[in-house]
Amino acid sequence: MYKVMSCFSARCGVLTGRSCFQTSLAKVHSANGALCQKSALSYPPTNIPEMPPCNFSPEKYEGISKERMMEIRKQNCNPMTMKVTYYKKPVFVHQGYMQWLWDVDGKRYLDLFAGVATVSVGHCHPKVRAAAEQQLKKLWHTTNIYVYPAIHEYCEKLASHLPDPLKVIYLTNSGSEANDLAMLMARLYTGNYDIITLRGSYHGGSPQSIGLTSNADYKYPIANGLGCTNTMCPDVFRGPWGGSHCRDSPVQTSRECSCAQGSCMANEQYIRQLKETLATSVPTRIAAFFGEPIQGVGGAVQYPKNYLKEAYQLVRERGGICISDEVQTGFGRTGSHFWGFEGHDVVPDMVTMAKGIGNGFPMGAVVTTPEIAASFAKGVHFNTFGGNPMACVVASSVLDAIIEDGTQKNSLDVGTYLMTELAKLRDKYEIIGDIRGKGLQIGVEMVKDKASRDPLPPGGMSDIFEAVKDMGVLIGKGGLDGQTFRIKPPMCITKEDADFFLAVFSKSVHSYMERR
Repeated sequence: MYKVMSCFSARCGVLTGRSCFQTSLAKVHSANGALCQKSALSYPPTNIPEMPPCNFSPEKYEGISKERMMEIRKQNCNPMTMKVTYYKKPVFVHQGYMQWLWDVDGKRYLDLFAGVATVSVGHCHPKVRAAAEQQLKKLWHTTNIYVYPAIHEYCEKLASHLPDPLKVIYLTNSGSEANDLAMLMARLYTGNYDIITLRGSYHGGSPQSIGLTSNADYKYPIANGLGCTNTMCPDVFRGPWGGSHCRDSPVQTSRECSCAQGSCMANEQYIRQLKETLATSVPTRIAAFFGEPIQGVGGAVQYPKNYLKEAYQLVRERGGICISDEVQTGFGRTGSHFWGFEGHDVVPDMVTMAKGIGNGFPMGAVVTTPEIAASFAKGVHFNTFGGNPMACVVASSVLDAIIEDGTQKNSLDVGTYLMTELAKLRDKYEIIGDIRGKGLQIGVEMVKDKASRDPLPPGGMSDIFEAVKDMGVLIGKGGLDGQTFRIKPPMCITKEDADFFLAVFSKSVHSYMERR
C-alpha cells in the first residue's frame, strides 16, 4: 500500500494517476481491516490507502442481522426508504465517534457527509453527549406554554451570534418547517404573496417548502408551489456565463475570463436574468427572495461575489424581504464566517437554520427582526416539540463546542487545504470538471470531458461513489443530474483525514478512467 504523505510532498502515483513502476514495502489493509506487510506496486488491485488511526473502540454489534434489517426495510418501511438507500451494497451503520462511523461488521469509515451536512461538531461529541445525558435526568419534554430555563438560555446565546436586528427566534423541528414558517411570516409582514427562489435550490420537502425547491426529483405530480417562482441560478461553472475570478472560493473555475479588475460580466448577466423574472413572472410587489449562500443539494453551487447583494436590493425595492437559508451553510461550516450570508456582505431580513444546529438532534429555527416577528402573532401557531428542553440543551452545547474546539477555523484551514489539493486532481483528470466551495462545504463536479462540461453519466458516478465507499470513505451526491460529489463532513476532520480521502478519491477516479 502507498503511505498517504503529509501535505502531498511525495505524491508519486498516489494522486497523479501515473504508475510509479517501483516496488516498495508498505502497510496494506486487507478487506477485513487487518494489517500486513506486502511488496506492492502503485495501484495494486486489492490494496487501499491507509486509513488514519483512531483511538476509539466501538462496541461489538449484537443486534439483528443485515438480512433481517433489509427484509424489514422492504416490508415495513415506506418504499421511499428503499428509494433513497445509498449504495448497491448498503452501509449498515452501528456506531459513530467524531468523524468516524463503524458498520455492524466493525469496519470503520471516514464520514465526509455527516448525515447530509448535519453532524457539525462530531458524532457523539463528548460535550454534547454529556449535556444530553444531564438533561435526560432532569426533564425530557415540556412545551413553551410554560417558562423553562433551557429555551431562554439558548435563544439568548443563539441571538448573540447574529447581527442586529436579527434577534427574535422561533424554534422548530426541521429545516423544512423553518422554511414553511419563513414563507408564512414573509407573506404576513409584507402583505404580498409571491416568492422567488433560484433554480436548482433545495429548501425542503414539506407541502409548502416543496414549492421553493427547484429540482424535479423532489416534485410530485400534484399542485404545489403556488406563488413560488424560480429564476436562473447564477452558476458560473455550468451556467451560460462564468469566469476565472467570479467566486468567493479558494478555487475558481477554469473558464476563460476577460473581465477588468473589479467587474464581473457574469454577475451582470445573471442579475439581468433576475430583473427579467421580476418584470415578467411576478407582480410588481413580492413577498420574499429565498437563497442559500451556497446551494447544498444543488451541488455546492456558488454565485458571483456581488450577486446576493444586488439581488437583495432588487427584492427590497419591490417590497420583499430577503431570506437566507443557512440549513447547510450555518454554524461555521464555510470557515471564513459563522453564517454563509456574511461571506456575501449582506444582512438578510430572516435566517432559517437546522441540521448542524443540533449536531443531528432534530431541530430548526427561524430568526428575524422584531417587526417581522410581530406579524406572526396575528394568529396562533403552536409547536409541541420545537425548542423543548432536550433540543435546547443539545443545541446550546453545540454552540459551546464550536467555540471551544475552534471548529470554524478548522473548517477554514482543512477545507481550504482539501479544495486546493482537489484542484490539482481537477487539473490532472479529464472527468473532474470543477472544484468549489468554502470551508467544509465542498462540491466536486464530474463531467464527461472538460470541453463539453456534460455531466458524467450516472453509471460513472456510481462506480466512483461505490469505490470510494469500499475503501472506507462516505461522501454524498448532488446537482440536478447527480453529477456532483458533496463533501460536507463533521467539522472536526484533520488534514490527515483529508490526505486519506484525496488518495482514495484519486485511486477511484484513476481506476474508473482505466476501465473506461
